[in-house]
Amino acid sequence: MTWSWRYTDATGRPVAAEPAAGPFASKDEAESWLGGTWRDLLDAGVQQVVLVHGDRDEYAMPLTPAEG
Repeated sequence: MTWSWRYTDATGRPVAAEPAAGPFASKDEAESWLGGTWRDLLDAGVQQVVLVHGDRDEYAMPLTPAEG
């Protein structure tokens, strides 16, 4: 199975943005790609990403820093 990212706004609604989010052969490859791309995604209006493995959501992660 492959890995990919799904882009959402702060409420979890899908956001269409570039660059494309996979597919990637491994979780490490997907996470490394995000490490170099998250600022561009944030600039494009993405507030949160969801890592998807096959058809299963692995985890969600905000692109903005936690408040506090």
